[in-house]
Amino acid sequence: MAYKALILEKEGPVAIITLNRPEVGNSFDMTLGVEFDYVIRRVGEDRDIRAVIITGAGRYFSTGIDLSMFAAPERHASEEGGIQDVLPSEEDQTFGKGTGVAAAIRIRNMPKPVIAAVNGTAVGLGLSLALACDIIIASDRAKFSMAFVKRGVAPDTGASFNLLRVVGLQRACELTFTGDTIDATEADRIGMVSRVVPHDDLMKAAREMAERIAKNPPLAVGLAKSQLYQAMVETDMIEHMKREVETMVELMKTADFLEAAAAFMEKREPVFKGE
Repeated sequence: MAYKALILEKEGPVAIITLNRPEVGNSFDMTLGVEFDYVIRRVGEDRDIRAVIITGAGRYFSTGIDLSMFAAPERHASEEGGIQDVLPSEEDQTFGKGTGVAAAIRIRNMPKPVIAAVNGTAVGLGLSLALACDIIIASDRAKFSMAFVKRGVAPDTGASFNLLRVVGLQRACELTFTGDTIDATEADRIGMVSRVVPHDDLMKAAREMAERIAKNPPLAVGLAKSQLYQAMVETDMIEHMKREVETMVELMKTADFLEAAAAFMEKREPVFKGE
């Protein structure tokens, strides 16, 4: 289907979601919030998709919330015709459904790795969504800002939860309390991003990483993702190791495990089916 505020492309096992409101910095209005949440849910449920890339059209990744919604809410409400087709169903109990909040939760909970290809400025909600992704690859033109305090609000969409786990408490406090903007080099230095690449190579680098991930058995990748996020909040290593053993036993029963063993013995590339 056609979307008003984003573009969804599928390249084999990789889905590419492009936030497509470049004239307003890919900021989130009601339409983009609903469409983005819907598309994240769709790709999460699509068995053919094994990795997801999120990026922005034009010069920006996302400048956050479209503040004009608060200046003229009646105008935005009148322009929302057509989004009924992508509203979440009553059976969908996800917190914040139909918004970037729900999308961030779905990104974290889906078993597929999600790569943020940050092509430009990521501010506020834009940074929140990048931090919700599993891997951030940044263009050398990218900039990042926890600008919430400069707008008179505190962080949302999981930003305060994710940022301190990525960069540590001291740096998270500095970035949050000042609202300062940092460039890609500084983001790389403090561990906010996985890597920085030349701007023109950004999508190539993101696709190559997504394709490398997609070649691996999806059940193993999904459970490995779950393990890593459980480990962020687990305080008992033995309890975590018990879950690792349970996961290992579960995966050793899969067809993909047998295929991996056979391919190794036969000295060929394995073909994984997610079974």
